[in-house]
Amino acid sequence: MLRRAKLLLTVFLAALTWISPQFPVFAQEPVYIGAFSEAEAEKTIPEAWEPMTFDKIERHTAYELVKKEGTTVIKAESRNAASGLIRQIPLDPQKFPFIEWRWQAADIYEQGDVSTKAGDDYPARIYVAFAYDPKTVGFFEKAKFKAYKLVYGEYPPSRAISYIWANRASVGTMADNAYTDRVKMIVVESGGENLNKWVSERRNLYKDYIRAFDEKPPMISGIAIMTDSDNTGESGTAYYGDIIMTPEKR
Repeated sequence: MLRRAKLLLTVFLAALTWISPQFPVFAQEPVYIGAFSEAEAEKTIPEAWEPMTFDKIERHTAYELVKKEGTTVIKAESRNAASGLIRQIPLDPQKFPFIEWRWQAADIYEQGDVSTKAGDDYPARIYVAFAYDPKTVGFFEKAKFKAYKLVYGEYPPSRAISYIWANRASVGTMADNAYTDRVKMIVVESGGENLNKWVSERRNLYKDYIRAFDEKPPMISGIAIMTDSDNTGESGTAYYGDIIMTPEKR
């Protein structure tokens, strides 16, 4: 009994040490959402990621890990198709406010238009989903969220931010998604000037959320990549490098 008590005390103290604010080194380490560069090429889906598909869309974007310029990255090819890859991971955006990634697009869509459903396609996008928070929805929306949970076993994201590579919209533009105002589109690249070049991005996700929804963000529930072309009927190819969430200081 004494040995067991000592063991439990040791585990308890270890847990306290892990979460104690006296050891900020743990909190300051970046979180690699997508460590694609460490993965093996020629695998379809990287570890911890899963397909993200949509009802009534039968043609899916093809994703695979490939070697490009000596580094493993995700290649996405969309031919009048739509789907994504998502990693579901709980993360506090207040502790990790910055999201960093690099990407390369080979195409822009002539019919792309951030303001219309018919033009809601992008050769590259990073999609950040936020966990359901009942404080942010009204009575009828709560009922919809509960109904969804009954069917699928979990709540859908309450809100999302989609960082996009647009065709004409100015960099910095923020707009409602054409299908729902619960998703905000933020243009971080636009046009063909940087096509076929690696472009590194860094966004303060925490501040972007406040600017988009006029409130502090809840927990992040997942981060996705998506190359889609089902609305415009066009074709696009893009590459995604590592995706990292970082603290304020590092």
